[in-house]
Amino acid sequence: MNVELTRFKVKEGKTEKVDEWIKFLNENMKDVLVTLEGEKMYVETIFRETLNGTEYLYWYSVQGENGQDVEESQHWIDKKHLEYWNECVDPSFRPVDLTTEPHLFFIKRPNSYSPKA
Repeated sequence: MNVELTRFKVKEGKTEKVDEWIKFLNENMKDVLVTLEGEKMYVETIFRETLNGTEYLYWYSVQGENGQDVEESQHWIDKKHLEYWNECVDPSFRPVDLTTEPHLFFIKRPNSYSPKA
């Protein structure tokens, strides 16, 4: 299981395009979810931040082993996603992988917990 949080810099002047990208993903969630299954992506969340006038995107993900890379996908949603990526993410900025300490997961099993009255 891979748990990652990575920061990417948005190219200057691309905030509106990022807005469009996020809207595109939200409006096509059914197809997005299909592609996540092939990637063995259990959780993928995008965060946005503007720091000192510079916009960043943060990708948080929980992914199983041996999932398909998005770059290898032939699905139209992934191709469009990569078009947005190439237009919006600054390739000259080295992505920053934040350190995870520790990994905490809680999975509630059905009928395994009964609150005391």
